[in-house]
Amino acid sequence: MKFAVVGAGAIGGLLGSRLSLAGEEVVFIARNQNLAAIQRNGFRLLLEDGSELHARQARAVQSMAEAGPQDVVLLTLKAHQVSEVLPDLRALFGPQTLLVSMINGLPWWYFQKSGGAYEGRSLESVDPGGLIASQIEAERIIGSVVYPAAELIEPGVVRLIEGNRFSLGELDASLGNPRTPRIEALSQALMRAGFKAPVSKDIRSELWVKLWGNLCFNPISALSHATLEDICRFGPTRELAAAMMAEAQTLAEKLGVTFKVSIEQRIAGAEAVGAHKTSMLQDLERGRALELEALVGSVLELGRITNTPTPHIGAIYAVTALLAQTQASLNKPR
Repeated sequence: MKFAVVGAGAIGGLLGSRLSLAGEEVVFIARNQNLAAIQRNGFRLLLEDGSELHARQARAVQSMAEAGPQDVVLLTLKAHQVSEVLPDLRALFGPQTLLVSMINGLPWWYFQKSGGAYEGRSLESVDPGGLIASQIEAERIIGSVVYPAAELIEPGVVRLIEGNRFSLGELDASLGNPRTPRIEALSQALMRAGFKAPVSKDIRSELWVKLWGNLCFNPISALSHATLEDICRFGPTRELAAAMMAEAQTLAEKLGVTFKVSIEQRIAGAEAVGAHKTSMLQDLERGRALELEALVGSVLELGRITNTPTPHIGAIYAVTALLAQTQASLNKPR
């Protein structure tokens, strides 16, 4: 299969390098030093046990038009970067091209092909005016939940911290169409590359299990500069995380989401990851924009839609939004 990886960072690098080594035709859409490094030396992947894989055959281009139509587009950008690539993204699309959404937080497609009272509704926090939805047909989209933790430690080099699971789901799976031939083929390709790639019957509920942690641990870590295990082992922040998760669970259940683990189990899972910096803390330390709307603002929006009070989530959003504004002002050219 022909794969384009849009977003040649940690997760994109992990996916693309393993797929290339498994014999798939992979092209990274990259820029600047990352582009030059991949073009010169392929992509290197450092595994948990210290061993290294080197995907020498992986290609990299800057222009999506140069890459041309693909079988699968893996969208591994930050949520706020998706609108930036829309003008060029369609150059990767052929009639049957799949777009796999591998983005943290609530995705722009959340209510597409979902059935129910909110069918087709746009989430303004992640897709103002429905711009993304207007450019990417719902029929192309495969939902995904990304479980691995990884870091881009230098251009063209990713270190895997832990995990190898990418759950996949058709957007209308919960309406009775979970295992289509196209998602089976995609799952098999990922499994040949060494990943766990189960096909979910309810990708939205699975998405919420990850979001459940992200909506609290990411902003708390950015505000406190603490790792996951520190947040979970410090009583006040553990209680704060639990309170935010309880608010989120209440509103999500109003939308038909099923939680198969408890809040305590979810927190214990985060604690077990250890001294890991969340993606939001890493972005803060590197002076990058924070994924605040996709991880927190979108949950607040769902709270308003479902008339669910979210005071703890709202308070943390407010101070993290101020932090993001302060950082942005400090990074402006003078």
